[in-house]
Amino acid sequence: MSALRQALFILALVLGALLCGCAGQPTERLTEILHGKGAPALSEGIREFEEGRYAEAARSFNAALERGLSATADLARAHKYLAFIHCVSNRAALCRQEFLRALEVQPGMELEPSEAGHPTWGPVFRSVKAQR
Repeated sequence: MSALRQALFILALVLGALLCGCAGQPTERLTEILHGKGAPALSEGIREFEEGRYAEAARSFNAALERGLSATADLARAHKYLAFIHCVSNRAALCRQEFLRALEVQPGMELEPSEAGHPTWGPVFRSVKAQR
């Protein structure tokens, strides 16, 4: 969908919600259109990761990828978090593989400053990025 068509569609959804008085209701359909059917699983995976529930987070990230993510940044984010999980679980080859997938999707991807300094996955990411 072109950027203009996407913007017009969003505008139509917002106007429709305002006219019907349902602007406060969840916009799951809009999120699905913009980010893909896997967006809720991606959000859930990030929450689980931040809570230290890595096995659950990995399942959520894989579900997000299987259901589909529309935005390049979301695809890269799912692979990045899977790389983090593999790195902290001492699965170096899988960690590198997920970083490679993230960089294939979004070649200019960088880690956040707080992520880049992590002693486990920071050096792996820099190594993978340097080899591309």
